[in-house]
Amino acid sequence: MVQVDVFWSYAIGAGFAAAAGRQIMDEPRTTDSPYYRKTLIYLATLFAPSGVMLLWIFTAWETMYFWDRQTLPGYLVPVFCITNVTQGMLGFWITHKLIKSREWFWANMQWVFGYLFMFFILVHGWDGKGYRRFFTYTANQKAQVLAQGFGPWVALKWAVSPVALTLYAMGVIMLPVMFYWIGKWATEGYKLGYVDKERARYVTVGGVVKLVCRIVFLDTLGSAIVWSLLIHVIGWGWGTLVFAPLFGFVCCGPSGIIRKDINRLTLEPAAGSAPEGVVARAET
Repeated sequence: MVQVDVFWSYAIGAGFAAAAGRQIMDEPRTTDSPYYRKTLIYLATLFAPSGVMLLWIFTAWETMYFWDRQTLPGYLVPVFCITNVTQGMLGFWITHKLIKSREWFWANMQWVFGYLFMFFILVHGWDGKGYRRFFTYTANQKAQVLAQGFGPWVALKWAVSPVALTLYAMGVIMLPVMFYWIGKWATEGYKLGYVDKERARYVTVGGVVKLVCRIVFLDTLGSAIVWSLLIHVIGWGWGTLVFAPLFGFVCCGPSGIIRKDINRLTLEPAAGSAPEGVVARAET
């Protein structure tokens, strides 16, 4: 969707950089990395074209019923296509900078933040009805979409709608590539050093993908839902003011849920231990 792809693209770029963290940690220039180039290829040949196709075929749904084919500003199409690539480049670049400073947790938090804002827009949107727009497929305008009743039957009809079937088809192509690269790059990176080798011996590509999915779809999506509920109960200002420290403590604090899961992903050695030798650069 137009409103969320900026954050999703950022999360994809940051996620690829974090997965290849040990391979690129000593790379002086982000653009010299083969992992950066593969990320660009993914964004330019899979992610951006899929968004443009959805925008052309399902304009109202893709803009969350803010525009339709007749009212969509023409300039938005190239801007949308370009940002689907540039935001991923930005995510990769910022994450690489944090990795070079050995800020493993905050490097991984870049893709977590990207998914958090993406899910918040999907769940809440700008008026608390984001989930209704997402799970509704109709040719009607925004007024009719929000006025009609919403429930399990509406969501079930959406699940077999043309837009949902198109998303399934795209997911079959895009998601295996993304998750395979993340799992493969991460496990290859464990072999290069600066890692708890005892734990790394038992981590597989599938294990990395499973952990990433848990962080994205349980920790991060759950946080977005809590944020939305707080806004519904006490309003935008107070809801966000309460959520921010709550998220910081419960998820990102020393014993936070997301911090623990990211530590399981980065497999950093115990505090005070030094990396073994010079980290080699690896190419896939």
